[in-house]
Amino acid sequence: MQECIDQKVYQAEVDNLPAAFEDGSVNGGDRPGGSSLSIHTANPGSHVEIRASYIGTTIIIRQTAGQLSFSIKAAEDVARAFSAEQDLQLCVGGCPPSQQLSHSESNRRGAITIDTARQLCKEGLPVEDAYFHSCVFDVLISGDPNFTVAAQAALEDARAFLPDLEKLHLFPSDAGIPLSSATLLAPLLSGLFVLWLCIQ
Repeated sequence: MQECIDQKVYQAEVDNLPAAFEDGSVNGGDRPGGSSLSIHTANPGSHVEIRASYIGTTIIIRQTAGQLSFSIKAAEDVARAFSAEQDLQLCVGGCPPSQQLSHSESNRRGAITIDTARQLCKEGLPVEDAYFHSCVFDVLISGDPNFTVAAQAALEDARAFLPDLEKLHLFPSDAGIPLSSATLLAPLLSGLFVLWLCIQ
């Protein structure tokens, strides 16, 4: 909406979750309607919300367990309005080398068994839905029990975004894919980069 707001770029990295856009501003500029794009911080350094009310979109960026995650609520017409060739990118630089897990590293992280990961995740996610399975996958692969917090935060974002709480829990059968311990290692959802796109 060039007639209303200036183009803004938001860039976050682990341990650098700014409460402003790259140019230091916290809204869409001085033009009429510029306040319809705004950035807010609920918890400086760990939780930022970008609200683009002119297109009914909210993006929540969190830092949890040394990783970034984001949740997005967007209207269906906005989500489908752009082709693959258009420059709408959430993650442009890929995963930094310091954040990548190599196969040999994941083998060394075997301190957490699948049963332990399930138990840790069950504490904060009692329903065995996609959030739970994502949590188990992340805890198991990373070896870090703190990933339970990322999955819980994704579920809380979904609660805030969804008007119909009956659609809150996503079950493997909803996607036509049965999840079991054997298929758990195929990452259906990863709390490392939880993307919640709520089609309204």
